[in-house]
Amino acid sequence: MKQPRNRLAALLGCFVALYLAMTNVSDAQTKTHGIALVGTPALPADFPYFPYVNPDAPKGGTVVTAGIGSYDSFNPFILRGTPSGAAGLVFETLTVASDDEPETGYCHLCSTIEVTADHLSVAFNLRPGARFHDGHPLTSDDVVWTFETLIKDGRPIYRQYYGDVSSVVAEGPQRVVFHFKNAGNRELPQILGQLPVLPKHWWAGRDFTKPLTEPPLGSGPYRIAKFEMGRSVTMERVKDYWGANLPTRRGMFNFDTMRTEYYRDSTVALEAFKAGQADWRVENIAKNWATAYDFPAVEKGLVRRISFDRHLPTGMQAFGFNTRRAIFADRRVRAALIQAFDFEWMNKNLFFSHYVRTESYFSNSDFATSGLPQGDELKLLEKYRDTLPPELVTTPYTLPVTDGSGNNRAQLKAALDLLQQAGWKVVDRKLVDASGKQFSFEILLNQPTFERVALPYAQSLEKLGIKASVRTVDPAQYERLMDNFDFDMTVVAIGESDSPGNEQRDFWSCAAAKAEGGANYMGVCNKSVDALVEEVIAAKDRPQLITSTRALDRVLLWGNYVVPQWHYEHLDMAVWDRFGIPDKKMRLGADPSTWWVDPAKAAVVDAARHGQN
Repeated sequence: MKQPRNRLAALLGCFVALYLAMTNVSDAQTKTHGIALVGTPALPADFPYFPYVNPDAPKGGTVVTAGIGSYDSFNPFILRGTPSGAAGLVFETLTVASDDEPETGYCHLCSTIEVTADHLSVAFNLRPGARFHDGHPLTSDDVVWTFETLIKDGRPIYRQYYGDVSSVVAEGPQRVVFHFKNAGNRELPQILGQLPVLPKHWWAGRDFTKPLTEPPLGSGPYRIAKFEMGRSVTMERVKDYWGANLPTRRGMFNFDTMRTEYYRDSTVALEAFKAGQADWRVENIAKNWATAYDFPAVEKGLVRRISFDRHLPTGMQAFGFNTRRAIFADRRVRAALIQAFDFEWMNKNLFFSHYVRTESYFSNSDFATSGLPQGDELKLLEKYRDTLPPELVTTPYTLPVTDGSGNNRAQLKAALDLLQQAGWKVVDRKLVDASGKQFSFEILLNQPTFERVALPYAQSLEKLGIKASVRTVDPAQYERLMDNFDFDMTVVAIGESDSPGNEQRDFWSCAAAKAEGGANYMGVCNKSVDALVEEVIAAKDRPQLITSTRALDRVLLWGNYVVPQWHYEHLDMAVWDRFGIPDKKMRLGADPSTWWVDPAKAAVVDAARHGQN
């Protein structure tokens, strides 16, 4: 801003500033093309395209991917039904994230964003040209209807995510304003930008609460062309897609057709990939990556094995205890079962030493706690001292470490000591309670590949006199059981971001522990956890966010809610070599929406695949 050129202008500026301060003007706006949780977006308002894309990528070609399990709905926003992932390419959001920036969203359905100086509202100004596939313009009424519908009938996470919104108002066809209950929710404008916008006119006369069995109407780069319910779905690129030339879409979504074939489990899907019936595959099983990709197409160079570097928080993958079950209510019991998990043996014998043990809910980020709490973190924890385990501030949290031989006697002895403290005892080689009932529970899985982890763990528990059975169900049944928290133990994957915030309510709050379909699978309900979640959400700057998140991490770890497993800092993909892939690295590792079919490569690969078939 230019400085006043004379004394009168300077005085006038002072009077204006004084007036604004005295009247506390709340409608002063900061207008921007994007929004970042910390600082400002890296790209300028006139950026032509994301820096990791090929803006001249050719359009065309067909790709086939493999889905696991099945689906019976195209509505991913409700509890009922098992949705197809294809629907994600039909619907669009107000802003879109950059694959190479943490916690940044750039205007897509919107043209600009306005956040008031008092942080009590945010306005999205929609692009006049935005429209649905039927040509109907996308307006603020659609945004308001979508928000209100998701709050009323959507999955519980929406009520948690948007709980601090007091009202939403359409102030014209292209302007919608969200008003907040308080100014302390720093990330609320950004997560509102992630709101999918659905067509109000199309849903009129349809029941939003029921699984959707017809192709939905959207505004995205693809529409559903045909499907065989539960078995396959084919997407076609929208030829007159309204947003094709926006900077948030240039060089992206280049395939004319995308077909997903569904398979019973990942083992069958792997064999389908080898046979050339799928074009790429993300491999998350270490044994497969080490041993399963030695088939002829790899040797001939027709299939590439690529490990993409990723620079993302890895979150927590673990065996999660359902603490709603009486058997897991005691923290000492949960600590004992953590002692019995022999990661070092598994990593050596099952995973080809591929993984690193996860020791934090916020691993591979600034938010991961370690050592003893100090400074501001210790001061924060002191506020909740009466509800915390005493050792939390005197002893660093550590996981048991074995020599990898499979002979983890020391850890099992420590586990038995904890179980005895909790009132269990060994009788006739069975661990029993005071009434003589054996300690027994079920490990629920949604695919057979994880049995090779669960079964050795069950065998280790058997040495303590514990009977742990393993049951694998199909993905649809698994989702229903998880929505109703009808399990004893299961594998949970809790993803974390560069800036934890509102989603922590859905992961850990007492309210989420009672909400059907919520993500608080372990049933965590603790006053200090609830309070620390609110501290995370209300953090005013990055240092305060780090302090509050580390405190939350420490309390969760000492709560022994999960048996931490492992993480991997790369993205392993096997790809039939028929694609052009941008050579620019990104934090996400890889994004196939930026790829394109290379005609010359595809001709060679497709000829070879047809020959082998």
